[in-house]
Amino acid sequence: MKLKNLLIFGLVIFFSLLHAQDTLKLSRQAYEAIFLKENLLLLAEKLEIPKAEALVLQARLWPNPALLIDEINLWATPTQISQFGEELPPLVGSSGRNQQVALSIEQLIYTAGKRTKNISLQKIGVQQARQQFEQLLRTLKLEFRKQLIYLQYLQLIEALYQKKLSSVKQLTQAYQKQVELGNIPRGDYIRLRALELKITKELSEYYQKANEVQKELKILMRLPSNTYLVLVEEGFLPNTIPYKNLVLDSLFQIAQNNRADLKLLELNKAHYQTLYELEKAMRIPNLTVKGSYDRGGNFMYNFIGFGVGMELPFFNRNQGNIEVAKVSIMQSELQHQQKLQTIYNEIALAYNNLQLAIQFLEKIEPTYESTLDRLLNSYTQNFLNRNISLLEYLDFSEAYLENKTIILEAIKELNEKIQNLNYSLGIDLLP
Repeated sequence: MKLKNLLIFGLVIFFSLLHAQDTLKLSRQAYEAIFLKENLLLLAEKLEIPKAEALVLQARLWPNPALLIDEINLWATPTQISQFGEELPPLVGSSGRNQQVALSIEQLIYTAGKRTKNISLQKIGVQQARQQFEQLLRTLKLEFRKQLIYLQYLQLIEALYQKKLSSVKQLTQAYQKQVELGNIPRGDYIRLRALELKITKELSEYYQKANEVQKELKILMRLPSNTYLVLVEEGFLPNTIPYKNLVLDSLFQIAQNNRADLKLLELNKAHYQTLYELEKAMRIPNLTVKGSYDRGGNFMYNFIGFGVGMELPFFNRNQGNIEVAKVSIMQSELQHQQKLQTIYNEIALAYNNLQLAIQFLEKIEPTYESTLDRLLNSYTQNFLNRNISLLEYLDFSEAYLENKTIILEAIKELNEKIQNLNYSLGIDLLP
């Protein structure tokens, strides 16, 4: 029996160590470094940049020349030779006598700067790919950071409730013994037990929320499912002084210089403007330069000739594509103006919400939280000494948890409002 207990104890220690190895305790900045390196969506989107660069390389290439070998006869009958009147000499040595062959080579030459304009168009595509990556990064960073903030908040709430639950359990156990001895009425014990169950239930709900956030974060960081994420408490309360000194008008300029979605619309305007120039150039036909050699198919045995060809733009002068590009330029300009209006309003909203969050947090005295902790200890001791009633203790316990939660929620809201402002600017305002 002792050996069995020893084995069970060994297994418990082993699995505890195994769980500890899977626990990852880092700061928000350290987790973000993992996210930036491992996120699959970012890695996939980043590959769009070399794809766009490859299209620039492709646009620089000239079209291949076309070679045509034609009019080859494998044999010639005496009747065919007699009609011609003379025999053809061999091609190589004694081979190829009386064999006809025609060769031609053609090269397409772009006119009106089409190749240069197409290269410019593809270069804009590279810039668009870069900004699309920045836009995805901007969006995912906001989601990732808010999830981290929420997990940090939940873990602090869990610690608060766990501490309170431990205290209530001690009281419940002490009261249970007093009830068994007949020193206190059973009703007080039942009320303490009800408080213990209530805190346990609320703590379980917080654990479930944390598990959901853990799942999302592990997907974003490409971490194994058995990894348990823990955030250090440091850094949860940000320094609000720099954010109180912000000037709203200067934030608009910062956003214009850094918002990836705005830059994308500016690149769309450049794209359609270049496309418009390219479509206009497409009205002018390209040239085809040709060289040909004909053996035995002309009045000369060996005929060498040159030619040039082009389409005659009588019917199709690319009118439709030119009009489409022209209208697209006007559309992109309107979309750019709309985006500017949206950005101004987003920044104003994020700025105002941040200032409100700062003002609310500043209304909470720096010593208020420590005062709550001291009062809780005092109430607990007075309750044990029967200086206060159970009802007074329960009322304060509820007020204690509620106020501590309000403080943590206020800090969480402040962190989220900072990230909303960063998102609206397209850049981290402060490192």
